[in-house]
Amino acid sequence: MSIVLKRKAAENHADATVTALRDPYRDPASREFRFRQARFRLVREMIEAALTERNQVRIIDLGGTEKYWEIGRDFLDAHRDRLHITLVNPEVFPIRDRALFTSLKGDATASDLMMGETFDIAHSNSVIEHVGWMNDMARFADNMRRLGNRYYMQTPNYWFPLEPHFRFPGFQYLPGSIRIAMLQRVKLGFFRPLPSYSEAKDVIDHHRLLSMRQVRRLFPDAQFEYEWVYGLPKSIMAMRHHPVRHSLSAPPILPDDLEETANATRQPA
Repeated sequence: MSIVLKRKAAENHADATVTALRDPYRDPASREFRFRQARFRLVREMIEAALTERNQVRIIDLGGTEKYWEIGRDFLDAHRDRLHITLVNPEVFPIRDRALFTSLKGDATASDLMMGETFDIAHSNSVIEHVGWMNDMARFADNMRRLGNRYYMQTPNYWFPLEPHFRFPGFQYLPGSIRIAMLQRVKLGFFRPLPSYSEAKDVIDHHRLLSMRQVRRLFPDAQFEYEWVYGLPKSIMAMRHHPVRHSLSAPPILPDDLEETANATRQPA
């Protein structure tokens, strides 16, 4: 499965991808913008630390977009002569700022991704929950730990009561068959009804939230923080702040919240 290939396909099913006329990620008044702004403080601190050590800092963003980085545009512009960000996705996307960004086609769950390359920072924001089953997530995590001397990974928390993609309380706790049936019949969050069983199942199969326990197993050398809202842990951040090379193999993952089956059909990049 190409990195977030299923995620991108699922987003295409959304009501004009996002039903709202405005883009919440560009609107400073939106909750989405404020959350990303707060998260970028952690990313910025990591970049600043790397800049104190190296004249040129290379960042790889697995599943990232140029638009996401607009949240830190002023900071990036101030250091643009010392930064370069490589975006890895299932296909190459047009880039406006070619001096700062490169878009590459690749599968972030492939064990040979960018083999032989090392970046100062590996970055991923709300991607790992879309790559497939637990073994896909483990390969994704291993790639982040291998490719980045430092890394930053953010993902929604399984135990936060409001599922962020479907905007339905407790949706992630329902049996898969019920979630599929609901998506076939009613609009949920970013998604309009998908009458086709196979399409609805495909979307559900590629929206799998992780618990802190699972994130700790995937990133055993990380430090962790929660993103809080209304006193509840909304998202999980896993970060390796110091450029220390560790064993790249995470311990076995024991799925405590997700199905153990891992026979999803893989597609070439």
